[in-house]
Amino acid sequence: MTHTIIQLAYLGAALLFISALRALGHPDTARRGMQFAAFGMAVAVAATLLDARIVSWQWIVAGLIVGTVAGYPLGMHIKMTAMPQRIALSHAFGALAASLVGIGEYAHGLVHGTLTSFQTASLGFEVLFGSLTVTGSLMAFGKLQEILPGRPLLFRGQNWLNLGLIVLAAAALVAEIVTPGHPLVFGSMAVLAALVGVLFVLPIGGADMPVVVSLLNSYAGLAAVATGFALDNTILIVVGALDGLSGFILSMAMSRAMNRSFANVLFGAFGAAPTVDAAAAGGASGEMVATSAEDAALRLAYASRVVMVPGYGLAVSQAQHQIRELGELIEKRGGEVRYAIHPVAGRMPGHMNVLLAEAGVPYDKLIDMEEINEKFADTDISVVVGANDVVNPAARTNAASPIYGMPILKVADSKAVLVLKRGRGTGFSGVENDLFVDPKTSMLFGDARASLAELGSEVKIA
Repeated sequence: MTHTIIQLAYLGAALLFISALRALGHPDTARRGMQFAAFGMAVAVAATLLDARIVSWQWIVAGLIVGTVAGYPLGMHIKMTAMPQRIALSHAFGALAASLVGIGEYAHGLVHGTLTSFQTASLGFEVLFGSLTVTGSLMAFGKLQEILPGRPLLFRGQNWLNLGLIVLAAAALVAEIVTPGHPLVFGSMAVLAALVGVLFVLPIGGADMPVVVSLLNSYAGLAAVATGFALDNTILIVVGALDGLSGFILSMAMSRAMNRSFANVLFGAFGAAPTVDAAAAGGASGEMVATSAEDAALRLAYASRVVMVPGYGLAVSQAQHQIRELGELIEKRGGEVRYAIHPVAGRMPGHMNVLLAEAGVPYDKLIDMEEINEKFADTDISVVVGANDVVNPAARTNAASPIYGMPILKVADSKAVLVLKRGRGTGFSGVENDLFVDPKTSMLFGDARASLAELGSEVKIA
């Protein structure tokens, strides 16, 4: 009877997870999707605690307490700028749990002499993907948190070394499956996989971190699937498959959004120091023209159509509330305000959507790239806040540019452009931005939060 209840609970949890994924596909239902997912996880955990194989509750209770104490502040008090590295850290913890379960089950089977080839294969894949994800996620966390350099770290023969380590880890796994019960071989596979995780992320630059984080999420899902097979746990297989497949699909979608192949993201070292100078590549030439908040506010106050273009700089400055307030002031004066969302702006998928939604910007004003690009030609002024590579017209006009072919927001088609920028530096690609030296572009230098607040004050009295 208990087994039947557990399986029915798992079925209900699986349906909730599928419903959650569907709801997360649209901003209007995303909050409900998270509630579905949380409730589904609660059901799955509660059902698992009914398992008759549980012989001791002490460590389970201790784990629940420690997890709750650690997880609550991570979820409630994390800044939006730190959300990508928080997600990377969560992937590392999840993969570590899967790896430790796999190692524990392997040790148990080894002691009792019950290891079979099928069980060893499941545990091997679990530890292989888990170990790789742990170290890879920690490396991604370090780069996003700027503990490690955000630029690609390269050395000669790097890709060949990575390939060789992967082959050795796979060979160790095959050897253990064929003749189970060799802990040195199993341990070597885990160490090699962990080393691959480190070397896998080292050559990837900050611009590609969203793709890396979602790919590591996929690996964590595959580790969960393997855990499910090893423990004969249905819900782990279902949830791991959903997680793994959705993470992989998202990684591919973001690669397409950058007009780059998946292999180029993983092995192309995008964001490395340029090997050719700007002149040789036909880079930006000219001078940036600075403006004052008073002059910029006057143009905004009398504009009929305004498009706000948020980027990572908006998140860094925590200026989402100020950009919403400025937009509302323009609307009170009769202007139309929309927010242009590039699919890879920020440091994680949907970063700008979440940031602006947190500030109370209505969902219907968040316009995706494909739709908003048609409207820039009729826009009186576009306000770029902290975005760089995703608005660089060189992606359309300069075949020698490293970002050529990348889909961008066509801000350069606007009648006028105002760029809020802290300094004169380049984006993560290291490429100078042609938009910033365009004759119709004005630069307002300074912290985005302070600049937007000043613009709002000036619009009120314009």
